[in-house]
Amino acid sequence: MNLALPSLIQTLLDPARYPDRATRVELVETHASWLLLAGDFVYKIKKPIVMPFLDYGTLEQRRQCCEAELQLNRRFAPQLYLAVVPITGPPDDPQIAGSGHPVEYAVKMHRFAESGRLDRLLARGQLPRQVVSDLAATIAGFHQEAATAPSGSIFGKPAQVLAPALENFDELPALLNDEELHLRLARLAEWTRAEFDRLTPCFAARKAGGRVRECHGDLHLGNLVLIDGQVTLFDCIEFSDELRWIDVASEIAFTYIDLLDQQQPGLAAWLLNEWLSCSGDYAAMQVLRFYAVYRALVRAKIAAIRARQAAAEPGQALDYLALAERLAAPPAIRLIITHGVAGCGKTRAARRLLLADQTATTLLLRSDVERKRLFGLAATASSGSPVDGGIYSRQASERTYQRLQDLARELLSAGWSVAVDAAFLEHGRRQTFRRLAAQAGAEFSIVAPQATPEQLRARIRGRLAKGHGASEATLDVLAQQLARRETLTADERQYLLRSLP
Repeated sequence: MNLALPSLIQTLLDPARYPDRATRVELVETHASWLLLAGDFVYKIKKPIVMPFLDYGTLEQRRQCCEAELQLNRRFAPQLYLAVVPITGPPDDPQIAGSGHPVEYAVKMHRFAESGRLDRLLARGQLPRQVVSDLAATIAGFHQEAATAPSGSIFGKPAQVLAPALENFDELPALLNDEELHLRLARLAEWTRAEFDRLTPCFAARKAGGRVRECHGDLHLGNLVLIDGQVTLFDCIEFSDELRWIDVASEIAFTYIDLLDQQQPGLAAWLLNEWLSCSGDYAAMQVLRFYAVYRALVRAKIAAIRARQAAAEPGQALDYLALAERLAAPPAIRLIITHGVAGCGKTRAARRLLLADQTATTLLLRSDVERKRLFGLAATASSGSPVDGGIYSRQASERTYQRLQDLARELLSAGWSVAVDAAFLEHGRRQTFRRLAAQAGAEFSIVAPQATPEQLRARIRGRLAKGHGASEATLDVLAQQLARRETLTADERQYLLRSLP
């Protein structure tokens, strides 16, 4: 018996107390809850505590928070969150879902295999890019359906964005009692204020544009699980409206920095790019770095608190501090374009560049995806267009390249490197992007994968046979591209990336 536990929790470790068949009960304790794992179910009981950001101090508060947890998590995990059940009777003889006056409440959930949590998969080296793609699509879909913050609410207003960011610098110095660390924090505080001043119009525009939504609020890998092959979100923040009603850019920034902290820049970049491809919310990149630094410092604060409670060294907190510093000082920007006909390997080469970027600061724009987005089509939808017609007419292609140019300019101005996956068969289009790089102060490169005619045809046949993907190139399209492509000039060849990662 653990004498540090309340008698109610000690008694509920008895399997006979549960209405469902259970042979044993396991206890998982967090800073705010007790989770009783009984057979196929979990009963989550909130601790009677009050903290600056959380109030579980009364039975009524805990009941309301249990109801909120059930309702909010059913948005994305209705199969897991079952009911709020009362616990009645005296603490030494409690009855779950019994009659009489409740002495406590629990959220009843279906139990899932902990081994399927994404942090556990990553630790075992079993988190493939396809699962990260599914995760990005799941998050983008959830954000699309999530409630939008009313225009008159405080949520997402610039002042509401700045306040929690500055709180980190009020609290961290006392937790990291070192002069050198204080200087580093002071520099990050200065960066935060300067970035906020620069981005204030962007924050206001994000709120006005409906990008502040009722999100999850705590979207790290430990709150994501693979169930029956589907990525499922769970355990969102229910106790604080301010921490839940946030910019979707702040939400994805949390998962992004979690992957960076786990030394997975390739997967971090992959997540970010897949989310952008699904959502089309490229304007988020103006503010994402601000939110990423904020999120890293929040994690530093939590790690420092835990280290102090355990009388341990704040090593993890220092790692998060270093991550925040790296995020605040990104590398010099690059603009890379591809060149080649259908099937030559442009998309694969562009993805290799993205995955090889150890800073996870390269964003990929795909002409196939953005062309369809311009015409209201999903990336993998068939347009039914003939060669040189429909969404592939000359006018449609001009619109597509203009869209790519506008997006690249926007992303470069926000300090992100950009790889543009498009044919760029015409010298004039390549020159336009070369000038864009010069105007943005970005290093310019061209990637031009090579393949034999036989390889090109075989790849296109294989792609068509699979029947999914953004490209709609056929053998007729290939023949047309081969006839009209303008080869790289001697001047352009000096920008070729001769070796790829």
